[in-house]
Amino acid sequence: MAFTEILGYSAGAVTTLTFLPQVIKTWKERSAKDVSLWMFIIAATNEVMWIGYGVLKNDWVIILTNAVVLMMSLTMIYLKLRYK
Repeated sequence: MAFTEILGYSAGAVTTLTFLPQVIKTWKERSAKDVSLWMFIIAATNEVMWIGYGVLKNDWVIILTNAVVLMMSLTMIYLKLRYK
């Protein structure tokens, strides 16, 4: 594996962790009172576009990273609607 791929997968792993603390906090507290629904709707839309770009470029780092972040964004949307 080339250095650029290692760097890409490492950056992708860190990126996927960006929403994880919020997902865990919301899940544990069963409250999404202070969470912005629109932020996660915009994030999910953005991730779908990045996945499309990754598919067109055949870039698995982009596809996998954004697929995981999309799952977390959708989870937050679900939690926000459920614990509203």
